[in-house]
Amino acid sequence: MPEQQQPFDPKPVLDLIANIEADLQRLKGLVEQQVEKFDPANPHNKAPDGKLTEEGVECCYRLFDEGKSRYSVAQQMKISFAAATHRFNTWRKMGGPKRQKTLLG
Repeated sequence: MPEQQQPFDPKPVLDLIANIEADLQRLKGLVEQQVEKFDPANPHNKAPDGKLTEEGVECCYRLFDEGKSRYSVAQQMKISFAAATHRFNTWRKMGGPKRQKTLLG
C-alpha cells in the first residue's frame, strides 16, 4: 500500500522566516548603533583635560585595527602624532588586531 503524502502546510515555514527576519532586524539595529558610536570626531573621545577617554582609546585602537597609519589616526582623532605613536605602541603590545576589543558605549 503506497504511503499517503500529507498536504504541505506553509505556515510553520513562514513563521520561521518571520522570526529569522525579526532577529536579523534586531541584530542590524545593534550593529548600526555600534557603527555610529565608532566616530573618531566624537567629542566623548576626549576628556575635558584633552586626554583620550576609554572610548577614545578604543576608537584609536579600532582605527589601527583597520590598518590606518599613526599620522592618519592623529588627524582623525585630532591628537598629536606623539600621542598616536604612544597609542600605536600600546595597541601592538596588546596584540594588535588580535587584542581583546572593548565595547564602545
